Amino acid sequence: MLLTFYLTFAGVGPRLSEIMSQGIDCWTQLLDGFLAEFGTSDGLRSLIIDGICAGVGSVLSFIPVIGVLFFCLSVMEETGYLDMLSQLADRPLKRLGIPGQITVPLIMGFGCSVPAILAAGEIKNPRSKKLALALIPFMSCSAKLPLYGMMTAVFFPENPGILTCALYAIGISIALIVAAVLKKITTENPAASENYRLWLRTRSHRPMERFRLPSVKKVLSYTWENIKGFFRKAFTVILAASVIIWFLENYGICHGGLAAAANPEESLLAAAGRFAAPVFAPLGFGDWRAAAALITGLSAKEAVVSTLTVLAEGASGIKGLSLPVMLASMFTPLSAFSFLVFCLLYAPCAASVAAMAKTSGSIKHALLTFAFQTALAWLAAFIVYNIGQIFTLLIS
Repeated sequence: MLLTFYLTFAGVGPRLSEIMSQGIDCWTQLLDGFLAEFGTSDGLRSLIIDGICAGVGSVLSFIPVIGVLFFCLSVMEETGYLDMLSQLADRPLKRLGIPGQITVPLIMGFGCSVPAILAAGEIKNPRSKKLALALIPFMSCSAKLPLYGMMTAVFFPENPGILTCALYAIGISIALIVAAVLKKITTENPAASENYRLWLRTRSHRPMERFRLPSVKKVLSYTWENIKGFFRKAFTVILAASVIIWFLENYGICHGGLAAAANPEESLLAAAGRFAAPVFAPLGFGDWRAAAALITGLSAKEAVVSTLTVLAEGASGIKGLSLPVMLASMFTPLSAFSFLVFCLLYAPCAASVAAMAKTSGSIKHALLTFAFQTALAWLAAFIVYNIGQIFTLLIS
């Protein structure tokens, strides 16, 4: 398993992803030059290059990582290793309401939610699969690390590691609570439960006898089908999200009609941020810039950092404002931690939602998960901020 995670998230996967990204960048530059040569308007060029190509390119850069992951999973499945791992993990985890079957997807969630959700699709037990899909978004994926690093460097420079570990612990703890609650309020299909117990008993003796050489044809076919299925399902969602975010960032309302925004503060994204800001005021960050960053974070979690950076660089009237100075004007240490808790728990990125729709076979399920995650994130951040305020008053 360590080798799988290394190859997927630190070894072959990232290197192939970097090559893919460089290829996409070169192709995008060629396309941009082609559009300029043929006199394409600036607005249309921006939509194609900054909106569609940037959004779809971000999905394509996932493909090598997903390919490596499914190749490794297929090899382990074909050799019989995943069967053994599920059996070994079942006994200690079932006391927490978590079946051993979902061990691998949950661990992978710390790297990236997209391949973790797709890996959960291989779980045969329907209830276990739904539980995995519900818990994976609580695992703090690597895309959130730039945000953690930025906020802890500004507000908690003396203990950035402790605060980051605390965020990981909060995600795991809430996942365990959700698992316990779901265990109480849901009932498993008796036939599926009995089939799983029979499956464990038939593999409880002489585990080494179950190992076998994998079929190269099956491994490659399995990998290709999963890559193709992911891209087919994710393409529409990512394309729509990319166009919407681009439109919000580049246009605003001027003289009663739509027009290109002169700066970020006049864009529709800023207007949406101002509209949503009161919802986050009870959490300690009612600033429209924080709300706008959370909106763009729905496309990709890295976008939270990039949006705040753009707003800091292009803020009208305070040109040259540095990001740390702007963040210090937006947050206190307590509200910054509340903001991090919300970012940790709120709705996963568009690619994860698309992967969830593919894995569950239902867009409705993905949207319900989206709503549940966001509501739970709001509640958790509300509790953190208000308990923190009470504690601050008691010690002051």
